[in-house]
Amino acid sequence: METSSKTLLIFISLHFYYFSFHLINAVIAADVDHPYAPLENIALDCGSSFDSQTLSFDGRNWTGDVGSKFTAFNSHSNSTLSTASFFDEAIGIPEVPYKTARLFYSKFTYTFNVTPGPKFVRLHFYPSSYSGLNASRAFLSVIDGDNRTLLSNFSATLAANYKNVDTFFKEFIIEVQNHSLCLTFSPSSNESDAFAFVNGIEVVSMPMNLYIKGEDVPLRFVGYPAMVITLDNKSALETVYRINVAGADISPKHDSGMFRTWIKDDPYIFGSAKGERAFDLNLSIRYTSAVPEYTAPQSVYRTARYMGNSPQINLNFNLSWYFSVETGFKYLVRLHFCEVARYITRVNQRVFRIYINNQTAEDQADIFGWSGGQGVPLYNDYIIMVPELSEMNIQDLWLELHPNSASVLHSQYYDALLNGVEIFKLNNYGGNLAGPNSPQELLVNQFPKSSRSSSKKRSLIIISIGCSLSAVMLALLTFAFWIRAARGRTKQEKTCHSQSSVCRYFTMKEIKAATNNFDEAQVIGIGGFGVVYKGYIDGGAITVAIKRGNQATVEQGLSEFQAEINTLSLLRHHNVVSLMGFCNDEQEMILVYEYMPNGNLFDHLHFVNKTQKSPLSWNQRLQICTGAAQGLCYLHTGLKHPIVHRDVKTSNILLDENWIAKISDFGMSKIGPTNGSTKVKGSIGYLDPEYCRFHKLTEKSDIYSFGVVLLEVLSAKFVVNPAVSEDNYNEEDEDPETFVEWGLNCYEKGDLDQLIDKNLEGKIAPESLTKFMEIAQKCLANRGLDRPSINEVIWSLELALKLQMYDNNEDRNMGLRLMGNSDMNPGVEFSEIMIPVGR
Repeated sequence: METSSKTLLIFISLHFYYFSFHLINAVIAADVDHPYAPLENIALDCGSSFDSQTLSFDGRNWTGDVGSKFTAFNSHSNSTLSTASFFDEAIGIPEVPYKTARLFYSKFTYTFNVTPGPKFVRLHFYPSSYSGLNASRAFLSVIDGDNRTLLSNFSATLAANYKNVDTFFKEFIIEVQNHSLCLTFSPSSNESDAFAFVNGIEVVSMPMNLYIKGEDVPLRFVGYPAMVITLDNKSALETVYRINVAGADISPKHDSGMFRTWIKDDPYIFGSAKGERAFDLNLSIRYTSAVPEYTAPQSVYRTARYMGNSPQINLNFNLSWYFSVETGFKYLVRLHFCEVARYITRVNQRVFRIYINNQTAEDQADIFGWSGGQGVPLYNDYIIMVPELSEMNIQDLWLELHPNSASVLHSQYYDALLNGVEIFKLNNYGGNLAGPNSPQELLVNQFPKSSRSSSKKRSLIIISIGCSLSAVMLALLTFAFWIRAARGRTKQEKTCHSQSSVCRYFTMKEIKAATNNFDEAQVIGIGGFGVVYKGYIDGGAITVAIKRGNQATVEQGLSEFQAEINTLSLLRHHNVVSLMGFCNDEQEMILVYEYMPNGNLFDHLHFVNKTQKSPLSWNQRLQICTGAAQGLCYLHTGLKHPIVHRDVKTSNILLDENWIAKISDFGMSKIGPTNGSTKVKGSIGYLDPEYCRFHKLTEKSDIYSFGVVLLEVLSAKFVVNPAVSEDNYNEEDEDPETFVEWGLNCYEKGDLDQLIDKNLEGKIAPESLTKFMEIAQKCLANRGLDRPSINEVIWSLELALKLQMYDNNEDRNMGLRLMGNSDMNPGVEFSEIMIPVGR
């Protein structure tokens, strides 16, 4: 009876979560009272008729720019109007402002008559084909009337591909000094066929001092306590993120009057330790003169993410978010807070630390102490510098919260809480906000092909000069060409190295130095790609894993190697191993990955790793399985072209220093549509039998392999006899499904002592085991159609973990929280992963 009641309680909590989330959406939709009315509210539908005013997705009337007063001073400019060749509102693209565009072939200036003060400038883009021109060839530069560069050599196509979206906008904040705001658009190239485009322009005023505070308001410079930063009227900002933490998306028409877009924080939370959602829809938000009503919508302050009510667990991890940003700029990070918990009634009850990029921003954050009461919103601004690191121009900006257990008066609750985040890029000293293009563009050009092209041009020039010189000069030129040929490879390598932003090019000299000339003592593994070495780069500062391709890898050819690098370099997920760089020098093909100090899951299950001190606990195994499933979810659903891994097994699940699981080894992966017949690839024992029979590869093949992993994790038994290899494998001697059949039969017959790892005997809650085996059985269904989606797998594993934690008395008070207050998500996504608490 107790078992069923606990399970019922967990399921009630899940349904409560989904009901609550939809309830919050409904409340946001109903809350359309705008506390701020902008002085300027210009919405320009570029490329459409001035006479047509159309209601758009944001509830405003957009005005066409044809014949508009805003384009009056462009009589000598060369521009045309065009309609997107492909447009389908059925897939969710709003007709206004994305159906039409203005194309620029030379400089084109929009001039807006406005009042002095700060303005939002939003530029909307839909990369499509316009007038037969491919948008991927359009590169745009934009400057304002004060010569501040907003965009430079910007490709909307690359940006959309990187974001995996069809449409998007860029938002800027600039201060207008007089009554005129000028925006000059121009193609970034002087070539005859160069062009640029924009679909829509917004100019919306905002209250004074909302973001740009002025020279008399110093901002804390994190990591530089002796320095302060101020934002004056020459400053320009670009909005990078605007996050409604633990809440739903907030559309422009539901903002506080400035038509800002707020997005939920789920994609940016690190790991499975996601904390819990808290909300109070009846909470009265008491704005102040320091935080007026227009600062952020009430729905931002009524929802929050907190760590949970288990202090022992909270002290062992950080509540963390990560945001990809461009290097070489300062950023303004605004954190929104509002105490929503009714049990917090005085100061020092909840005190926590705030870390931004591993540096302490606040040592004793106390929301109640700062605000003076419940429902009183506040925000803190911090400046953080994200320096350029080598040639990497994209880096993660980390935000982490951790309970302060060393507080002078000792906090009553070891917890932390956050309501919202806004992140803005600041212009540099030259007034420039423009960074490099999205990484995909640089990956296209990082191989030596482009260098050879430019080298050809230089060679033609030299040859033409040589023809007019004497025989002696021709001999000297011949010698010069010999020197150039000898150095050509190095130049190509340098070009590759300088162009790469996500994937670094390593020379063979660097690789040999990193591996001590491929010293066998540094070998840490052997896989399908080749031998894996532990290496040290950048003067020993960074430890990496270096995979040296074997002969079969080299024979696959340079084009396949390049395609693999282009794909792997764009994989950015905390449960997928990151490719740091490559080398294709001296007919070698080498990949450089981030190093995983705790090896692979296979070793920890089967004790191959002699240095292991203790077996993995059931909680650890569940967390590792959940992390691996989240990595697969990213591959299956988080990319424009889904990836089927095709070799999911415990030896390809690596563990970092914090025991976070990461999917690795993409040598057999299949990218894009998998409709046709494909050659069967994979590992014995893990292969999907349906895939083996019909050669039809889908994401469900990975699901089957993951089901085998789940059985292996529970039993710590070998999937196949270690003595069996592909060379001596015989189906008559060893059926690859034998392990699966054995495991499922043991469970169905109740032979748990045979199925469960001896190290886990008596340590697994029956409810947790039931849920775990339930999803494992579904994964191992004979038909792919009967197998669950990867999202269902994640949901079940998180529930299995929650049931285990409940049985361990780690979360007994969950039911009380459900009945007593505003917990929107009672711990289903909670974890006790050990994450460093501040560096």
